[in-house]
Amino acid sequence: MPHDFEIKWTKVSPAKVGFYLDVVDYFFDSTHLNFRTVVAPKGKLDHSEFNQTHDDWYYKMMFYLVRNVLPASGSVHIYLDKKDTRGGVKARKLHDVTANAAYDFDRSRIRRVQIVESHHVGLLQLADLLLGAVNYANRGMSTSAAKSQVVQRIRERSGYELTRSTLPTERKFNVFVWRPQGGRL
Repeated sequence: MPHDFEIKWTKVSPAKVGFYLDVVDYFFDSTHLNFRTVVAPKGKLDHSEFNQTHDDWYYKMMFYLVRNVLPASGSVHIYLDKKDTRGGVKARKLHDVTANAAYDFDRSRIRRVQIVESHHVGLLQLADLLLGAVNYANRGMSTSAAKSQVVQRIRERSGYELTRSTLPTERKFNVFVWRPQGGRL
């Protein structure tokens, strides 16, 4: 692959499907790699009811994403894919909330929450591929045979449909389907 090649869900195509299937297999064959995603249908959210912006809600979902996978010991750095130019303040708030929820008041366990650009970080590119597949499955899409093959490979390797929550203790491929309070969308 060229040095500037980036793994991205949007680049899954018939010509590259073999490569992307290999990437999925690499993930599942690697004992040191795990994945967690929050599926959060956002179509009919009522942010005004909770006195929040969509951006506030996004970072709340990031909290739900990381809170259950923090290790009991050792330290972690959390890297977020750059969403926009205003993320620095939100990332600092996420660091504070996550550390406080983990009783890490001196920030010795959750050392850093940092925004990075995914084209510089291979693991974020892998996450983009897996997120894209989960999103594709949850939207009930089937417009691309190549993308459908990748989704099917993930289903086979994980043993999950990708459209329902896994047990919270699932380590390798963890899916949390979030529902708003009262189940309202």
